[in-house]
Amino acid sequence: MTDFFSELNDILFLDIETASLEPNFDVLPERLQEEWIKKERLINKSEEEACIGSLFFERAGIYAEFGKVICVGVGYFKFDKENETLRFRTKSYAADSEYDTLLAFSELLQKKSWVLCAHNGKEFDFPYLARRILINRIPLPEPLQMAGKKPWEIRHFDTLELWKFGDYKHYTRLELLAAVFDIPTSKEGIDGSQVNDAYYNQNDLQSIREYCLRDVLVTAQIYLAFQGLPPEIDFEIINLDLEQE
Repeated sequence: MTDFFSELNDILFLDIETASLEPNFDVLPERLQEEWIKKERLINKSEEEACIGSLFFERAGIYAEFGKVICVGVGYFKFDKENETLRFRTKSYAADSEYDTLLAFSELLQKKSWVLCAHNGKEFDFPYLARRILINRIPLPEPLQMAGKKPWEIRHFDTLELWKFGDYKHYTRLELLAAVFDIPTSKEGIDGSQVNDAYYNQNDLQSIREYCLRDVLVTAQIYLAFQGLPPEIDFEIINLDLEQE
């Protein structure tokens, strides 16, 4: 068990929160407006004619080309062999500009050979981060590089994929996994559907950071549950954001 806890040191659990690139469709650059209109036609499957740009605020944040990263939450375990204590350190990156947020996160990724772990990370978090990092003209950090790598050389864990057990038609929400494993919910305060409103209308980035870190903790606890560890396993949570205040 000691060896397992030591290996945990290399796993970086993460979650991202995203928002639409702009607070409304009208201020998008003209070329992106044209592309969003095409995207919106694909999104809107109903026969009703929707007002152009009406889906932008609600839906743009899930697409890296029309959205942006407003917060990256991370967490990692540190096992003290001498005292046999386990700590989980968390930190959020959420600067005023997306560039500064992603630059700081990229610098973290370059500090060691991290194994990245997120829920639905392979379909959302990892590609979204890679695309926005490149759009911001930041060199892509090694843990997010996939070109030319063999599948076993890509150090990505995905708790959704691990739960599928090969069932590629099956999607399970993080909250459902937390419920079945009796892990406290992360959905206190705001949830994912309220992030855009909290960011643009409420100017409440702090609530977004807290929500993001709660998802990081739940993801880490689910990963431990997948290893067969009991729910009462004890570890101290250290929020590095609070130490910097």
